[in-house]
Amino acid sequence: MALRTVRINGDEILRKKSREVTKIDNKILTLLDDMVDTMYEKDGIGLAAPQVGILKRLVVIDIGDEYVYKMINPRVVKSSGKQIDQEGCLSVPEIKGNVVRPKNVTVEYTNENGDEVTLVAEDLLARCICHEVDHLNGVLFIDRIEKE
Repeated sequence: MALRTVRINGDEILRKKSREVTKIDNKILTLLDDMVDTMYEKDGIGLAAPQVGILKRLVVIDIGDEYVYKMINPRVVKSSGKQIDQEGCLSVPEIKGNVVRPKNVTVEYTNENGDEVTLVAEDLLARCICHEVDHLNGVLFIDRIEKE
């Protein structure tokens, strides 16, 4: 495993749309593992591939529930409810702000074993999924901060 450099707001790669992963190979699996290590090193709970300079639709999440989600080509297919809470981001250090997100989401993705997964998530996990999927579309949380 290796630590990756986290790209910071202003880096143009953070504003680009990521490409679908068409083949899960050792390179993709290594990248996912590196992303997990980098996320832990930076005390984050989620990380998307563009944040480490790779325009692939890959996300890792660990909200402290004893499970690390490694999502390939995640798609939010359903959302409901509303929650407002403060967010931050490893790519936008020292800025925090209140963001409205769905309270519940259904996400479909491929896991590292190539299995198709449908996950129903709520609260913090739903928020984190939406935040990381935004990264895959070139959107940062600062674009969504509620104005006072």
